[in-house]
Parts: sequence; structure tokens; C-alpha cells
Amino acid sequence: MDATITAISAYLASHLYLRLGTVSALGTPQVHTVGYVSEGCIVCFVTDRKSRKAVNIFRNPAVAYAVDENYEDIMSIQGVQLEGRASLVTLETEAMRLSRLMAQKFPAMEDMEPNPDLVIFKVEPVRGYFLDNTIAFGHRRLAEF
Repeated sequence: MDATITAISAYLASHLYLRLGTVSALGTPQVHTVGYVSEGCIVCFVTDRKSRKAVNIFRNPAVAYAVDENYEDIMSIQGVQLEGRASLVTLETEAMRLSRLMAQKFPAMEDMEPNPDLVIFKVEPVRGYFLDNTIAFGHRRLAEF
């Protein structure tokens, strides 16, 4: 596997939240913080089908997201930026499997009231970057999927 894809995958596996960019019906960007699970460079998240992010994705599946931390030293910053296509997970067995993974990562989800409006989206990457200021300020490596 490509070293950049390996680095992105490992970084995603070690973090909890991402900031997801979607496009509204008016063409304006909107950013949403979501908890996610990852499998390699594919991320999945749960949301209400009536949420702004879900409505935006149903209209336009092109998304982008970033994962990083609040680094105090700007030269220590590492993170990922990915562009991808979001799709609704419709296969029941896949949805159940992903729900279990989400509950393992976020135990509070076990206590949530059942909600028939919850849906799971999968984001498959198209292009991504691994950012690493420990090498040089603004250093990033491209990965094409």
C-alpha cells in the first residue's frame, strides 16, 4: 500500500471526530463536526436524515473533510484533508455492522433512544493529503484513490 494512504488510514483510525464540508442548496459551504468510524481511508458516520448535512449530501454527494488536533506548536501539526463522495448505506447487514462499530467507538450511542430517522453515510475518498509540519511548514503528501 502507498505510504501516504497508510499514513492517512492510521491517522483516521486514531481520531474521533472530523469536520465535514458539504454544499447547501444555495451553493454555500457548510461545515459539520461528526464522530466517525474508519476502515482504511473510508469513513462512515450516523446522522438524522433531516439534518443539514444529510439534506446537502442527498442533493450533492461531493464532500470534503479534515481531521487534526489542537496543536500548540504550529510546527507539530499533522492531519488529513480528504475529498470524496458520500453515499447512503442501504444494505441492512452493512448498516448493522457499522452501527456496532460506532457503538464500540462511542459507547454513549448504546443509550440513545431508537430513531427511525437515523441514517449512515459512507464517504469514499477520491483525493487526499497527509499534512506534516514536522517535516516542513505546509508540507503535505498527495494520495489519489
